[in-house]
Amino acid sequence: MSMALWGTVLGAIFGGRPTEIFGRKKVLFWIGILYTASAVGSALATDPYLFSFFRFIGGVGVGVSSVVAPTYIAEISTSAIRGRLVAMYQFNVVFGILVAFLSNFFLVGFDGANDWRWMLGVEAIPAMIYTIMVLRVPESPRWLISRKNDLATAKKVFSDLGVTNPEEEVQSILEANKIAGQNNQESFFNRKLSKPILLAFFIAAFNQLSGINFILYYAPEILERAGLATKESLFNSIAIGGINLIFTFVGLYLIDRTGRKNLMLMGSLGYILSLSMVSYAFYFTSGPVFLMSFLLLFIAAHAIGQGAVIWVFISEIFPNKSRALGQSFGASVHWIFAASITLVTPVFLDANEGFLKDDPWAIFAFFSAMMTLQLFWVMTKFPETKGVSLEEIQQQLGIHP
Repeated sequence: MSMALWGTVLGAIFGGRPTEIFGRKKVLFWIGILYTASAVGSALATDPYLFSFFRFIGGVGVGVSSVVAPTYIAEISTSAIRGRLVAMYQFNVVFGILVAFLSNFFLVGFDGANDWRWMLGVEAIPAMIYTIMVLRVPESPRWLISRKNDLATAKKVFSDLGVTNPEEEVQSILEANKIAGQNNQESFFNRKLSKPILLAFFIAAFNQLSGINFILYYAPEILERAGLATKESLFNSIAIGGINLIFTFVGLYLIDRTGRKNLMLMGSLGYILSLSMVSYAFYFTSGPVFLMSFLLLFIAAHAIGQGAVIWVFISEIFPNKSRALGQSFGASVHWIFAASITLVTPVFLDANEGFLKDDPWAIFAFFSAMMTLQLFWVMTKFPETKGVSLEEIQQQLGIHP
């Protein structure tokens, strides 16, 4: 499980630089190539090492995607709909998870011992479709201005995107770049960017300290531990994916209406309640129905809160010329925590040798405590970015020469 995630970490760490140098569109295309190669290679692998290599390749694509996709979407959006459009990235992640759960469920028994090969290889179909379709998207106008000084093409892209005054938009970006220009002489980790860097770190770290990937990746194991049979636990994983999708729609609807901070507050409260009750369910052996109910509440809280907000927020808080690097930093923190938690989970959860094999309640109690810390952080440190242009957010966060 963690091999793909360590590839994701690598892609997230190093994805920012090529995104800045070669542009958003070229990197988006090569992500599709990595996805396709990973799907075909994983399905045809002849030994665990080759299998792990191709899983790693796919992970690299996911890591780079978590840098360039939210960055690209934020840069082609207007302030009024930016939250919804960037959150569509998360929606598609959630939709993909649901499709994967459904695909796995229906492929059980399809080819006996080779079922797992089909489960992985079928990914090549959407990967190839994506790779072809991305050839038709325009380059980011903000990248064209900030990195290529290609004002004419940028104006045309803005016009094609429906911006009413492309000339004014270009001038606004040029002015913001001039204000942030002095930062280009310094390394990314400098005092002027300290506030967005800290904000990106904490939202990414808390995202994984909620236990979301732990629950998504190990859902069948968790549900089996609660008393469900293997087939039932796999089916209930589909229910988790379905709730995730439904409440991601709710988050999409609310993010540009209610705002980022309110969604984070709602999500934090939902996290604390649901995780506490899941811990209670394991401690007092309350049964699979009780447990499943609060697992679904947890998924709903994540979809409305962190799931809807994280990629939107990180893509908003860095200046134009540092946005891809900032997204890379935030995504790296996210995936390092995800990979670490996934890697150590068997140490605690393994049915035979896990430290907490008989007391899984403690894991969920820990996640609940982390979400209590997140609630305090959101209440005291989290800024609202709803309805504000990217260039104005830069000024609000004090990013000046």
